[in-house]
Amino acid sequence: MKLQFKAHPWHGIEVGSDAPNLVTAFIEIVPSDTVKYEIDKKSGYLKVDRPQKFSNTIPTLYGFIPQTYCGEKVAEYASLKSGTVVAEGDKDPLDICVLSERSVMHGNILMEAIPIGGFRLLDRGEADDKIIAVMKGDEFHEQWTDVSDCPDSYINRLKHYFLTYKNLPGEKSTCEIANVYGHEEAHEVIVRAMEDYKNMLAEQTQIASS
Repeated sequence: MKLQFKAHPWHGIEVGSDAPNLVTAFIEIVPSDTVKYEIDKKSGYLKVDRPQKFSNTIPTLYGFIPQTYCGEKVAEYASLKSGTVVAEGDKDPLDICVLSERSVMHGNILMEAIPIGGFRLLDRGEADDKIIAVMKGDEFHEQWTDVSDCPDSYINRLKHYFLTYKNLPGEKSTCEIANVYGHEEAHEVIVRAMEDYKNMLAEQTQIASS
């Protein structure tokens, strides 16, 4: 009997044949979660990262795009567009926030998402972009083809979360949002993150064989 194994969410799942127009999103946490979960990079299982700080909860579905990596090319683009020297990416998969009219009650799921923009988040000087997307087939949000179509309230809630979700009261945020960008820049970030992923794998293969 042929053995079958669960695919690793980061490495074993395709980004999508029509990327960057339509991408696969692996959802780690949902708005009802009071604990922040994230993928354990070694095993591929969800793990508890930390409880959410105080009343902070993620306003959207949140996860990452498989087979992407925030490395040199993402950082280079962040420097170009922000006017700030960004030395490196955060060395994680590219994050994605997915808007959906319907409630999704738990993470650890896959969905198709249409990127419409993003945040150029800098966390301690590292590029930590957050792609904003809408869930494919969502009759309400699929009307939005660019982040400029979103009401300011959506964007402001996301900004507030990412600028404060790690902080204790009175602490200065380690994060800043250098830019909010539309779908064209989001597509470029995704393409660069896919290239960074391939380069990261090539470097690891070279190290392992040396």
